[in-house]
Amino acid sequence: MTDPLIERFRALGTATVSDALDKLRRSGSLLGLAPLADGQRMVGRAFTVRYVSAQVPAGTVGDFIDQVEPGQVVVLDNDARVDCTVWGDILTAVAHHRGIAGTVIEGVCRDTHRALSIGYPIYSRGRFMRTGKDRVEVAEEQGPVTIGGVTVRPGDILLGDSDGVVVIPQDCEAEVLEVAETIHAREESILAAALAGASIAEARARYGYHDLQRAEA
Repeated sequence: MTDPLIERFRALGTATVSDALDKLRRSGSLLGLAPLADGQRMVGRAFTVRYVSAQVPAGTVGDFIDQVEPGQVVVLDNDARVDCTVWGDILTAVAHHRGIAGTVIEGVCRDTHRALSIGYPIYSRGRFMRTGKDRVEVAEEQGPVTIGGVTVRPGDILLGDSDGVVVIPQDCEAEVLEVAETIHAREESILAAALAGASIAEARARYGYHDLQRAEA
């Protein structure tokens, strides 16, 4: 079933949505997470997984993938660990085959050749080859997680592009979308005016450029 909000967010960039979040005084820009490849895009609702250090005996690291629906974004909170991975070749191939929208990792990924070759979107803190098996284990599925300093909850919308990732909380998603679409339209008007011969200062003043992301007093 098509989600009309997802389809409208698909037409927007992370910069525009970040400005909308600023205007609404909401957090959502995930600091420190970068795309695996330039040009990749991703949008979908979050399926969240939280990891902790492995106990004895160690628990599982990845069986959750069977619960993720097509179009969702896998969001993995590995507590910003960069010494072991929680996402690799098999999960990438399975996720891509099942139509999962992408993966966001508070941590690192490995086997990146697979994701790059098939165009599967991954956002993380980097790449490292060491396995997370026997080092970390899943503590919780579909609970709140912290990614890039921001709380992400199941069902929140994740939007990613070449600039990074933003999360749009469910409790304000319609409002964020409305503000973001307004910002996008006004920025397009500024660009059109400038290309038609107006100075940048004139075009920006005409369409209120400096107020686009500014919260109401």
